[in-house]
Amino acid sequence: MHIQRFGHYCKASVLLGIHSGSLANYLGHVFSRSVVSGFPVDKAAINSVHLLGKHYPRDDYTNVAGKILSKVGKNLHNQKYHPLWIIKERIKDHFYKHYVGCFKAPLFSVYDDLCPVVTTQQNFDRLLVPIDHPSRKKGDNYYLNRTFMLRAHTSAHQWDLMHSGLDAFLVVGDVYRRDEVDSSHYPVFHQMEGVRIFSEHELFGEAGVEEKFKLFEQSYRTSNKQECHTMEAVKLVEFNLKQTLTKLIIHLFGEGLKIRWVDCYFPFTHPSFEMEIMHKGEWIEVLGCGIIEQKIIESAGACKRVGWAFGLGLERLAMILYEIPDIRLFWSEDERFLKQFFMIHPDQPVKFQPLSKYPPLTNDISFWLPPEGYSKNDFYDVVRNIGGDLIEKVALIDEFVHPETKKASHCYQITYRHMERTLTQDEVCVIHRAIQKAAVEELGVEGRF
Repeated sequence: MHIQRFGHYCKASVLLGIHSGSLANYLGHVFSRSVVSGFPVDKAAINSVHLLGKHYPRDDYTNVAGKILSKVGKNLHNQKYHPLWIIKERIKDHFYKHYVGCFKAPLFSVYDDLCPVVTTQQNFDRLLVPIDHPSRKKGDNYYLNRTFMLRAHTSAHQWDLMHSGLDAFLVVGDVYRRDEVDSSHYPVFHQMEGVRIFSEHELFGEAGVEEKFKLFEQSYRTSNKQECHTMEAVKLVEFNLKQTLTKLIIHLFGEGLKIRWVDCYFPFTHPSFEMEIMHKGEWIEVLGCGIIEQKIIESAGACKRVGWAFGLGLERLAMILYEIPDIRLFWSEDERFLKQFFMIHPDQPVKFQPLSKYPPLTNDISFWLPPEGYSKNDFYDVVRNIGGDLIEKVALIDEFVHPETKKASHCYQITYRHMERTLTQDEVCVIHRAIQKAAVEELGVEGRF
């Protein structure tokens, strides 16, 4: 019985072109629990997550699924002629050309193959993220266990690289976050982190005022500076940061671009800023940055230095620059997409020509929420793990609280669309029923379907 049902779903997964890490992954997990086998059971495989040649013991924090694990190691940013590789190369070439050190060697070193598995200490603690900060939530991250996780940002490597003695570097890599489902959000995306730290001589000597000013003072924290920095140091570091990033963005987008800076908050920088650019009549945020918290620099062993850091998303820049409408396209293996980015030089202008857009299909799902412990991101993760890249969007379209029982109900609309062909309702129903089953069994909801 179980084998027949699993075969039915596998046939649908082949028909839909779904990777085995999505629909089959979930259904295999569900049905394997009731299959009795005479073969010895590999307890290490059951009780741990196997990734990149290592086993990570499962615990109450383990929440990473097969669909996400199948993305680890793809490294789209290192695949030649991929649009994310093109953006990376353009930024790298810009820094190599405009920032040189001794003997005309590049000032910034580049790291684009660091392991995405990091500790919670690397991802949070060393960056001064408070223990109760929302960004630590299990519902927002992919944890292998309480100690190890898939990095949520490339900043997770900042402390280690400074500790190794580096004072100017770029880090590029895939990062993982549980988030909403739409055309601009995906659980795996790619970031670039940039860091530069200065000695007193490097900062003030270049400005010709080394003898007049100092980096540090004993003062108090304001909205404009940290308690240990002099105002002169802060203003010079901020000027260098904004000038560096303005030149970079103009290099990418061209002259005449409207740019503005918005004050914001990050746990690891102060003051902190976001850069916004005017695009098609709207201000769009393209990166975050700020002056690194001095406690981070000092704990990394780079004493008597100050510095800045920035982080940007490669997908966001590529979607704007090349007018790519859907973030799922970056994972496409369709030659009609990939061939558009074969170019002689990364700076060559290119505009994405849309593939034939196949019609969407929408199905709704309603359920009563459990008394506690429910998270929308948990449901989004279930949908992604089963439907994979056939899921275009998941929208919460109705909320209801029963006047007598006080039970809460959610209704979501799931939009299905294949990037390369037309789906049928029968095909979609197979996936939709699997999502319903998973929501009940994994999230503890009570179905209204």
